[in-house]
Amino acid sequence: MALTVHSTVGDWLDHPVGGRILAELLAQGGTTPESLTPARGLPLEQLVALSGGKLPAEALDGLVAAYREAAPDEVAEAGTERRPAGWIEQITPGRFAGQTVVVTGAASGIGRAVASRVAREGGRVVAADLSGDKLGELVAALADLPAGAEVVPVAGDVSDQADVARIVLAAGDRIDALANVAGIMDDMSAVHEVSDALWERVLRVNLEGTMRLTRAVVPHMLEAKEGRIVNVASEAGLRGSAAGVAYTASKHAVVGLTRSTAVMYAKSGIRTNAVAPGGVATGIPVPGQAEFGAPVLRPHQVNILSLATAEELAASITFLLSRDSVNLNGAIVASDGGWSAV
Repeated sequence: MALTVHSTVGDWLDHPVGGRILAELLAQGGTTPESLTPARGLPLEQLVALSGGKLPAEALDGLVAAYREAAPDEVAEAGTERRPAGWIEQITPGRFAGQTVVVTGAASGIGRAVASRVAREGGRVVAADLSGDKLGELVAALADLPAGAEVVPVAGDVSDQADVARIVLAAGDRIDALANVAGIMDDMSAVHEVSDALWERVLRVNLEGTMRLTRAVVPHMLEAKEGRIVNVASEAGLRGSAAGVAYTASKHAVVGLTRSTAVMYAKSGIRTNAVAPGGVATGIPVPGQAEFGAPVLRPHQVNILSLATAEELAASITFLLSRDSVNLNGAIVASDGGWSAV
């Protein structure tokens, strides 16, 4: 089969022609094919999002054009372009019909993928994010939804109590599920070099925002005698080698918050679980690289077995948000491609 932007990074790296061309492109950016090892299972086109804008889509178009020119016989023999076999999102019609689900961080990355899937499966989604413009793009992208499904955008800061109140008000009297996805990264700093500003900002969004939304929705769930809460923790919530001290501390705290909430409301019909992603190809901004901490952590990053797409993480999260996760409470699901097993 001829290589395309839908072919995996591994297919490109292992191909005698495609591998050479890709290596040349990487060299122009000062990196090597080895840097893409965790991304081998991703479609090549996903590198655009993963690069955070450093690799434009036009560069991949040029890559494919160079390959087609260098291997015309292979391209001609392959004929019609086909997508390679692999995981394909399968929508479950009506899974969230009649339900209201609050999703934070809904304008991009994992949050957007979760909001999109819940809506396409019939749910009413209250989509919260700092970026009103990107929320507008989400609403526009989901214009053709099943009957009863809806996306209600709310621009706001999950760590601000007034904004939390607006999010809950938009949800209405009944909140069936909450996905606490909003989060920010640190700069890989060790404790002796982390700034007060970075520490406070990361803890405020990742931990305080998660707590505030959870605190606000629980009374609604208590009244309904049921509800599902899913927090996004991280591989950094399971180990000390995945991020800097601020992010690591915040995600360990999210794990504790999840387990405490699960115990407190286990007999009230409310179930609380967390997903701990590993490497995810969302292009989440990393605010620099700390001088001491980043080099210490770099060797540990070779243990990342694979990167997931936002849609793959959404598959794990929406399962936990649904009633099908009936017997799970207090679980920390390591949706990390096996990284936590290393």
